[in-house]
Amino acid sequence: MREFDDIDPTRRWLMLRLVPSLAHGLIRLLDATWRYRETGREHLDSGLADPRPVILAFLHGRTFVLLRRMARRDHGRWVSMCSQSLDGEAMARIEERVGLEVVRGSSGRGGLEAIQEMIRRVRRNPGWGAALAVDGSRGPRGHVQGGVVRLARWTGGTILPMTAAARPATIFETAWDRTLFPWPFARVDFVYGERIELPSKLDARRAEEVRLELETRLVALQAVADRLSGYGDREPVLAPRPQ
Repeated sequence: MREFDDIDPTRRWLMLRLVPSLAHGLIRLLDATWRYRETGREHLDSGLADPRPVILAFLHGRTFVLLRRMARRDHGRWVSMCSQSLDGEAMARIEERVGLEVVRGSSGRGGLEAIQEMIRRVRRNPGWGAALAVDGSRGPRGHVQGGVVRLARWTGGTILPMTAAARPATIFETAWDRTLFPWPFARVDFVYGERIELPSKLDARRAEEVRLELETRLVALQAVADRLSGYGDREPVLAPRPQ
């Protein structure tokens, strides 16, 4: 892609050609071995039965675990977002291969335009929803950003918090989002929370209240998922904000 012309050609080829193919194959292989358990599935089902769009909200560190499952047709149809970096483009190509529709953008670059494009795609595809890593492409980990509230408001949707845990699994401790990677034959727990309805009048104060409510629910939901799986991160869900 033209915006990556200044990147070393070998690295560009690896990230845009080889990595998506290998990662997609790995996801398919792992998905065939993982044993799934869903808690709170009724919240997803009620959202999919609602004519209003569902905005699926999860933490960035759980994206890898969720990809293949979100692409299942009984789990809905989703528009997602990936950053405009080289790593983000590689991730976008992986997500497209598993069956998601992807918009390029992030909190760092093109975020507002990407949210607007997600709104357009959800509006013109009845029955589709949006899936968003709500702590953004660069964190801080666990801190919900405001884009998910704008997305729900302008699509007329409801926000459905979701998370995952697994055992046995590895936490990538050097990654800013502390990515969860389940081992082959792991039991993977998906946990859905109650949907968040936006108030009819959404000023800046109410939007901040919704954002904080979602953040609180995701932290609590992760504790439930970790307890069910028997494995969790030693670090708190919410990373300290940089000074």
